[in-house]
Amino acid sequence: MPIAKQKSPSAPREEIVIARQMHQALVLHFLEGLTQAQIADQLGLSHATVNRLIKRGRQLGLVEIKIKSPVEPLVDMEEQLLALGGISRAIVVPTVSDNLQTTLQTVGEAAARLLLEHIADGDTICITGGKGVSAVVAGLQAPRRFDVAVIPATGCVQGKHYTDVNHVSTMMADRLGGHSFQIHAPLFADSAAERDMLINMRSVADVFRQARDAKVAVVGIGSILSDDSSYYDLHPSSSTDRAAIERSGASCELLAHLLDDQGSVCDYSLNRSLVSLTLPEFASIPTKIGVASGPNKAGPILSVMRGHHLDTLVTDEATGARVLALANGEGQSA
Repeated sequence: MPIAKQKSPSAPREEIVIARQMHQALVLHFLEGLTQAQIADQLGLSHATVNRLIKRGRQLGLVEIKIKSPVEPLVDMEEQLLALGGISRAIVVPTVSDNLQTTLQTVGEAAARLLLEHIADGDTICITGGKGVSAVVAGLQAPRRFDVAVIPATGCVQGKHYTDVNHVSTMMADRLGGHSFQIHAPLFADSAAERDMLINMRSVADVFRQARDAKVAVVGIGSILSDDSSYYDLHPSSSTDRAAIERSGASCELLAHLLDDQGSVCDYSLNRSLVSLTLPEFASIPTKIGVASGPNKAGPILSVMRGHHLDTLVTDEATGARVLALANGEGQSA
């Protein structure tokens, strides 16, 4: 009677040895960062064997690589802001400092990079004055000269450098290598009738015609109900008319138009004497970028989003979180 051949006990032991070598090679390579040559020296194996072990380990699904993005929380916040509606793009930058000016500078630099992505030779850029747009100008690092025109979207307020839209437009044009147009009319007329007269002056009408035809607009979003609001730098009587502003239901300003918390134009006297693009005219510009940063800007940002006045919002993480909290009914707007 023939004797059955017994299996060699060495086969499973060899498999275990190979599995252990594979595990060691994977740990040393993917967790400790050793090269295949270093692993071969450490385990006493040939370089080719180590290469086969690592390749086989990946084929067997023994290695799972997960890459965490350092901007993942910001991307998530951008998606949450988009979900609120009213904008088609949100760019959120880290809140790098408790210093509001430092954070605004970072936001301005991000908006400047975005602007450079959107413009080409022959384009017209329409802008407002304000601290936010001034931060964009300061952040511009153009890789080449752009043959663009920079046009004011509003009349001018002299005094502080950021309220003078002629100054801001000149600075932006200089940094881009283009040319700017000046507007020779105040932001506020003395009456609605005077406003109509100024708007129809040829020099003013030509500026606003070019502004309406702009490809890109860059604008600030102004707070109203905070003491540091720059709106009160725009008109000498606005600070003394605070009660009337509050009665109008104003929560923010856009192109110097006072808007309520739903983004609608308020029934307020200065709105009727504005020498500025109207919001319907502004809406016709293809790309409208709003720039705002700081705790007092959260409520205004939400109002402008509810009014569907912008395409793109550029802000920082702390401000974005505040906007989301307000939208979810947590806390009161500033």
